[in-house]
Amino acid sequence: MLRARRQEAGRTIASVAVDAGLSVPYIANLENGRGNPTLSALQQLAAALGTRLEVGLLSDEEDKGEPEVPDAVRRLMESPRTLAVTHLLARRSRRHASLVTERLQEALLALGTVVGGELGERDLDRVLDVLLLSQAELDDER
Repeated sequence: MLRARRQEAGRTIASVAVDAGLSVPYIANLENGRGNPTLSALQQLAAALGTRLEVGLLSDEEDKGEPEVPDAVRRLMESPRTLAVTHLLARRSRRHASLVTERLQEALLALGTVVGGELGERDLDRVLDVLLLSQAELDDER
């Protein structure tokens, strides 16, 4: 996961090491599944990669794994329009596109629980419209 995030960000181990205040060999070992990082080191790595670290304790009943993604959400997340919007939002917010995509998918899944069912593709397109309009307003305020 660490290597994938770093590569998605187009970063070298050395640049992440500098930003995180950790050594290159330490990060290389973690990427290769060796070593036992401290929570502090993981937080530093997350910050250097523009993400955040979440740690939790779950009972067996609470650990449901990843939520099932409805087909409509999956199709939308893979559509050319969604990719273009997420890249635009990522660029304007100075975040990684993978993080924006992940947050958008979480938001779409949460909206489905609010309305009590699976959202249709038109509904999901409207969410993208709202995001674009909100971003335009933020740009106007600047």
